[in-house]
Amino acid sequence: MAGEPFDHTGSEHHQVIGPDGQPVAEPEAEDESQGRSVTELVEQPAKVMRIGSMIRLLLEEVKSAPLDEASRARLRDIHQTSIKELEDGLAPELVEELERLSLPFNETTPSDDELRIAQAQLVGWLEGLFHGIQTAIYAQQMASQAQLQQMRRALPGAQGVPVQGRPGVPGQVAEDGPQQRPGMYL
Repeated sequence: MAGEPFDHTGSEHHQVIGPDGQPVAEPEAEDESQGRSVTELVEQPAKVMRIGSMIRLLLEEVKSAPLDEASRARLRDIHQTSIKELEDGLAPELVEELERLSLPFNETTPSDDELRIAQAQLVGWLEGLFHGIQTAIYAQQMASQAQLQQMRRALPGAQGVPVQGRPGVPGQVAEDGPQQRPGMYL
């Protein structure tokens, strides 16, 4: 290790070192054959969120009032444009899925019901995507927390006993030393 330059490139590979100075086995990462995580599949999350919000509002509008032919034609165009814009913010795997699941419109003006179904389907797909992202982020946080706990336990002198009665510091490792008792000192 000594003399090796530190890699500042931000690579995602991390190694946990045990108390003996040797690397310890890392938890199994997700299978690479399953593809990238859902958070990596959304290349432009802000854009996807904006379009998702717009589509949800449009669906509410379609539900609340009947539309004339010109409004339905305009909404069809907005729907198709929204899908194309969404595709710009997604990885190819999600673009393929979206194309398979989205209902294509022909050149005739769609009915209110066709528009509702297409919009609801798109909103449902986006909500599933957002839930997948939230779940992936939560799993990443839990994995990071577990790795941090493992690193704390590997520190010299760490007993691995959680400190009791310290609000805001969950799972902190107690150090060797005298036990403090609550109350006045006499």
